[in-house]
Amino acid sequence: MRATVVGLVTPHLLRIVDLANAAQKGVSVRFHLHDAVARSMAEMADQYNASALAAAYVEGLENVAGQAPRACTEYVGVLQAAAETARRLGRD
Repeated sequence: MRATVVGLVTPHLLRIVDLANAAQKGVSVRFHLHDAVARSMAEMADQYNASALAAAYVEGLENVAGQAPRACTEYVGVLQAAAETARRLGRD
């Protein structure tokens, strides 16, 4: 079985979407958000195409945030914060 960028990144995106859904329901997820993004970036860093995976991860987070209804402010905020954290961790 051959791993693809989508196959490797999707589970990481879904973790953040789950946190965003919880945030929209009123749960405080900031600590969990940073932990999930850091863990995802560390796992992807071990792959040979780590830079492509990190770019796809950030792009996926931004796309999901862009497609979300604007009324879901907490949901969008979590996704945007995750994208910014991933971008920052990718530079380090």
